[in-house]
Amino acid sequence: MSNAPLMPKATAVWLVENTSLTFDQIAEFCKLHPLEVKGIADGEVAAGIKGHDPITSGQLTREEIAASERNPERPLTLAVSKVRLPPPPRKRGARYTPLSRRQDRPNAILWLVRNHPELKDAQIMRLAGTTKTTLQAIRNRTHWNTAALTPIDPVTLGLCSQMDLDFEVNRAAKDRPAHVEEHGQTLLPAEVTTADRHEDTITHADVFGFPTHEEESEEQPDFDVDSVFAKLRDLKVKD
Repeated sequence: MSNAPLMPKATAVWLVENTSLTFDQIAEFCKLHPLEVKGIADGEVAAGIKGHDPITSGQLTREEIAASERNPERPLTLAVSKVRLPPPPRKRGARYTPLSRRQDRPNAILWLVRNHPELKDAQIMRLAGTTKTTLQAIRNRTHWNTAALTPIDPVTLGLCSQMDLDFEVNRAAKDRPAHVEEHGQTLLPAEVTTADRHEDTITHADVFGFPTHEEESEEQPDFDVDSVFAKLRDLKVKD
């Protein structure tokens, strides 16, 4: 009942017992019939109900009751609560998919599996509003309509919003283990490069970790050209 006090019969019992309000005023305030209020006053109705004080519960003020007692034609007005309670949290249930879009769910699942392999099964099920059986069938290519499936963005199909998709993708990215990135040329630690060595002996490899082409050529041993050609001549003679 709109604009009705809490426990209207118990409130009517208290008003009958503790005020001089008329039956009509009490009946209108408590959303009861005047004959029912008269029965309460006669002890025929609500005999076992304990009266509820509307002043203590903040539904009426003493000034409001006194003003209505002085004027029998004046109705009682329910006091407005000064405490603003937050709305109850909305429970997020299963996502409803319109009938016209349900045949597109396999296409959306295929799109999510191909374009976002980092998503978990539960995330794909939330985004596409599907079941684990259907998801596994599409992953394993055992779905009855696999040959005719076409990957389509679920946002385009209206199965989820772009915000929902971005939220799930970002959350999946946070859950992924961080891969070690391959870096290019890096300097060696200062302990290595600042060791007690003569300036003339410090090479490019000592600083950067790899030698230059000139240093590589210097490191290669010298070959005896005469001995190499002598061996080649011996091989031709044997042939």
